[in-house]
Parts: sequence; C-alpha cells; structure tokens
Amino acid sequence: MVGFRVFGEIEGVGVGALFVNRKALSIAGVHRPTIAGISGSEAEGADSIVLSGGYEDDVDLGDTIVYTGHGGNDPASKKQVADQALAQGNRALAVSCAQGLPVRVVRGYRLDSDLAPKSGYRYDGLYRVERFWSETGRSSYKIWRFLLARCDIAPSPWYRSEAGTGAAGEPSEPLRRVGLTQRIVRNTAVVQRVKHLHNCTCQICSLRLLTMAGPYAEGAHIRPLGAGHNGPDSEDNVLCLCANCHVLFDFGRFTVSDDLTLFDLLDGESSGQLRTVPAHRISLVHLAYHRSLFSALSS
Repeated sequence: MVGFRVFGEIEGVGVGALFVNRKALSIAGVHRPTIAGISGSEAEGADSIVLSGGYEDDVDLGDTIVYTGHGGNDPASKKQVADQALAQGNRALAVSCAQGLPVRVVRGYRLDSDLAPKSGYRYDGLYRVERFWSETGRSSYKIWRFLLARCDIAPSPWYRSEAGTGAAGEPSEPLRRVGLTQRIVRNTAVVQRVKHLHNCTCQICSLRLLTMAGPYAEGAHIRPLGAGHNGPDSEDNVLCLCANCHVLFDFGRFTVSDDLTLFDLLDGESSGQLRTVPAHRISLVHLAYHRSLFSALSS
C-alpha cells in the first residue's frame, strides 16, 4: 500500500535475503527509497537504512553499527563537504530512537567490509537505535551519528552457513563467521552507590519516586558506554536521575555546564542547578563530552 510504512519484519523476507539491486529492495518493501540511505519521515520515524559505503565516518561492527546521518556528502569522493542537520532522515532516526522503533538494516556490495555481500544487497535483520549525537567528522564538518544494536531473534547472516544463489527471502551465499560484538558489563555496584548517595532522588528535578518495592531511580552515564564513546563505568560518570529525566538527558534535552547549571536545549535557557551531594564527585570532562554530543542543537 502506497504511503503505508512498516516498522519491523516484512512478511516473506527472511534474514539473509539477497536482492539484485535497489529497485528490487524497494519492490519487496524492505527499503523503499531507491537512492536515499534512510527510509522514514520526521513524523513517523525511520523504518530502514542501507549501508553501502557512502560515508567515511560509518563504523560497521556487525551486531553494532555507528551510522552516519545523511547530508553534506560528496558522492564522488565520499567526503563530507558540509555540516549535517538533525532533519529529514536524520530526524527520523532520532524519532525511532526515542520511540524504540525497530529499523531494518541492509548491507550493500559496495560496503568496504567483510560483512558485505559479494553482489547486490542483503537484508541483515532488525536493529534498534540506542543513541544519537553530533560530533565533528573526519573532514571537520558536523555530522550526526546513530548507534544501532542488533535486536533480531534470527541469527546474523555472518553467523550461519548459507548456500545457493537465493531469491528474496531465501539464504544466499556462504559467509565468514566473525565475532564482532563486544558486550559491555555495567558495574551495577557503581550505579547502586550513586543512587544510595542521592537517596534515589533525581539530580535534575529532585523527584524521589516511591514504589511498593521501595524508592526507584536510574543511573545515567554522562559519557555513554559502548561503541563511539567508550565512557567509563565510574561514579564520576554517573548521575542519579528519575526515568523521565534520564531519557531527556540521554536525548540531549538537558546539558550541564561546568558550574553545574542545567541548560534546556529545547527552551534555549538555563533551568536551575544540578543537585549534588559532597560524596559524589562529577567529572567536568564527562559533562563537557555530553555537551559536545548536542552542540549542533545549541548553536
């Protein structure tokens, strides 16, 4: 149906399905645009992306992808020649992140990776957008980056033996087994201590949530853990926040200045002070890093 966007699996298309070209991908409904790398809208979110080696800042680790947003790219050189904006497809990916919508990921034969198919385009399953941020790319222009993590229950194509040429929805070619996922073990003792120091009271809004099981708060890492950031799981990199403020902080609604003033990027004004306790030291370096992730929104 024209105009009907599907989030998640496409009926009849299995993980590992090969498509001869972008037109075939579009006809199957796996990735509708025949040129753009992001399928989606600012209102609904992004339903699929294609990795085809078009951006110099992309990082493909298989089960984890640091995807570069669209815009400002010279197709001939694959270099950035202008800043990117959080608009159109980039905004759509941000919406998918905020709403937890799954994104179909397709890899193309032009991708400079052992994970790329030898020809055509391969559907590699569902991913979730875990985080997005802005930074200066290799060519010194502002880019938007999106951390995607595989969430499909079907095995990754590179983890299983495949044979035959295959049509849409069928296995395709043998692929090398590669172990590329690096799991991060979060030290719950660190988070628990920070929450204890603040008596489970949010450092942004001062709300203390009481449930039938006792007080509830969340530990928010200032400099994110994982690919692209590699923040430490240490007390000076953790804030005690309520669930609402945790989401707002992660998605850049609030940043914290060196004097611990809260700045609301949506309203464009300061919004009080970060609540602190003497026993919990907060790293100004990590706060500066968090601000840098959303500097494009404050400029």
